[in-house]
Amino acid sequence: MSIFMADKAENLTVEGPSGVFTYRRFGPQGGVPLVLVNRFRGTIDWWDPEFIDLLAANHDVIVFDNLGIGHTTGVPRDSVEGLADGAIEFIEALGLTQVDVLGWSLGGIVAQHVTLRRPELVRKLIVAGSTPGSVVPGAEGLSEKVRNIMAKSDASEEDMIYLFFPETEEGRAAGRKHLANVATRLSSGIRNVSDEAGQGMLAAVGKTAATPFEQVRENLETIKQPVLYANGVKDVMIPALASYVAVQHLEDATLVLYSNAGHGFLFQHAKAFTDEVNRFLA
Repeated sequence: MSIFMADKAENLTVEGPSGVFTYRRFGPQGGVPLVLVNRFRGTIDWWDPEFIDLLAANHDVIVFDNLGIGHTTGVPRDSVEGLADGAIEFIEALGLTQVDVLGWSLGGIVAQHVTLRRPELVRKLIVAGSTPGSVVPGAEGLSEKVRNIMAKSDASEEDMIYLFFPETEEGRAAGRKHLANVATRLSSGIRNVSDEAGQGMLAAVGKTAATPFEQVRENLETIKQPVLYANGVKDVMIPALASYVAVQHLEDATLVLYSNAGHGFLFQHAKAFTDEVNRFLA
C-alpha cells in the first residue's frame, strides 16, 4: 500500500455563521491558497491523497466539507448558489482575502458561482470535469445507468469505477488504484453523505441542469479571472463538450482534455494534471 502525506493531515475546524466547518490543510503556507470544492456526494475523505500530495508539493492546499456535508455541521444546501455561499462562508471564516479555487464535478459549478458572487475573492479558477452551469447545446443527457447510480446513497465500488473511469483495462486499473488510495481515509472517515445532504445535492444538480444556456453564457462572459477547464473525453457523467463550449464564452480560458480518461481524469492522470495546474497558477 502506498504511503501518502495527505493521509496524515489532521482534521481542523473553523466556525462560520451557519455551521462548524471541518477542513484539512496541506503544503507550504504563504501566498495564495488553493481551495478545493468537492464533487456530488463527496466528503473530504474521498479526495485522492496522491493527487493532494502532488498539489501540496507546490501549493497551500485546503479541502473542506460544505455545510451539512460529511464532517461539517449545519443545514445542507439544495442549490448551487447555496453551496457557493457555504464555500464563501468557509473561506471568510479562515480569514482569507484571496484564493485560487479548484472545483471538481458539481464543485466546478459551485466554484464558478463563488467567482460570480465574490469576484474579488478569487484570483484564478480551475474547473475540472464539470459544466458552465447547464446542459450545453448539442450535449446528450445522462444515461439511465448514470442516473440510477447517482440516485443511490451508497454506490458500490463497481459503480464508482463506472462513473469515474473508462471501460478499458487501463481505465479500470486506474479506478482500482484510486479506490485503494482513498481506503485509508475512508476506513475511519465518512464514506456517504447523509440522506438530507444527498437529496440537497440532487436538487442542486436538477436546478442547474434546468438553467437556460443563455443565462449561463451571460454568467461566463462576466468572469474575468483566468480559468483552466479540464476534462476526460470519455466522461459518462459530464461530456467534454461542456468544457469546450464553456471556454468559448470566457475571456481568459485554457482547455485541457485527456483522450483516454473520464470523470476521474484528475486522479488517473494526477501527475500530468497537477503539472498543468502548477503552470496555470504560476
